Amino acid sequence: MSIIELLGFIILLSIVWYWLDGMRAKEIASLAGARICKKHEVYFLDESVAKTRMRIRRNAVGHVVFYREYRFEFTSDGAYRYHGKICLLGKHVVSTEMEPYRQDFSA
Repeated sequence: MSIIELLGFIILLSIVWYWLDGMRAKEIASLAGARICKKHEVYFLDESVAKTRMRIRRNAVGHVVFYREYRFEFTSDGAYRYHGKICLLGKHVVSTEMEPYRQDFSA
């Protein structure tokens, strides 16, 4: 195997790893969105999240990891869509935010 083939193989493996890591992070963010919506008794719309920002940062022990921010939408009464944000550092949820929303007291 030549050095060019080895370099190509390493690049291919890096791309596959990056894609799989991103899919796992999105799954973690989606579960966190569903969990926070359930906690606040609102509806997690579309059951999905969208990545809005990605950076490289250090975690608490000094390892270099990806910092990702995801947004999601929720509703409390079915009439209005509200936005939320989930921040992950590596595979750990570090913060969640939900914008103020109307509560549905008719139930």
